[in-house]
Amino acid sequence: MPGVLFVGLSTIDVVYDVDEFPVANTKVAARSQSVLAGGPATNAAIACAHLGSNAALVTVVGRNVLASVIREELQKHLVQLIDLNPAFEDAPVISSVTVDKAGNRNVISANAMRVPVPAAHVDPELCRQARIVMVDGHYMEACQAWAAAARTCGTPVVLDGGSWKDGTEALLKSVHTAICSADFMPPGCSSRNEVIQFLKNCGVTNIAITNGSAPIEFVFGKSSGSIRVPEVDVVDTMGAGDILHGAYCHFAAMKRDFVDSLTQAARIASESCRHAGTREWMKHFAAS
Repeated sequence: MPGVLFVGLSTIDVVYDVDEFPVANTKVAARSQSVLAGGPATNAAIACAHLGSNAALVTVVGRNVLASVIREELQKHLVQLIDLNPAFEDAPVISSVTVDKAGNRNVISANAMRVPVPAAHVDPELCRQARIVMVDGHYMEACQAWAAAARTCGTPVVLDGGSWKDGTEALLKSVHTAICSADFMPPGCSSRNEVIQFLKNCGVTNIAITNGSAPIEFVFGKSSGSIRVPEVDVVDTMGAGDILHGAYCHFAAMKRDFVDSLTQAARIASESCRHAGTREWMKHFAAS
């Protein structure tokens, strides 16, 4: 049984390292190219598994020949796959990512919009056995169904709040912990304090707002504060937020408290930025 269950998006990422981003009507020669599985929930699950947790991913992969890229990488990193639409025949979601010499990135992706997801079938036993369920808001109906089942079982639900999506407000009814980016802005909110108050009003207990290398602001029960993000020589920021979520879930599943788990996760996410891509950091950071 998985210690941590991740529900959300899986993609195939085609990543190009470039000297500078192309402008309109130009061609740029890449220094390197890589093809790997991606997506918020997928990257988080792989990071969590690398750190030593038993991880499972609930997503859509399907049976297109290109889907083998995702399947093989999940197998390599010992992440159990629960495919929401194993009969899906079209190409999986493909993202085009360019990374410049400063580690900045541009991403073009269709995300989950073009992939059909049948009515969510939830395995309540998986939810009951898991120590944490993390949802990223992609495949929203599935995220809502698995989060609600986890909440019913008493399993904490963590939201990766990369951005506000249709259906997020209903999803928040099942969320215990929300770790959101600065881009996460609910309707009617225009400041970080308003976002935090909105999440509190929705019943979220633990809240964190990340903003790149700036300190992470958090609310933990009745306490609040900030966590310094370690400074590193940045090579590539791609997937750092996903890695933070996966690392947080690993430490939280070990029953560490919210602030400690966030602190350790921020350290690992920062270290990942020293290396290119979303996997290279693993070669330099042993599982614990």
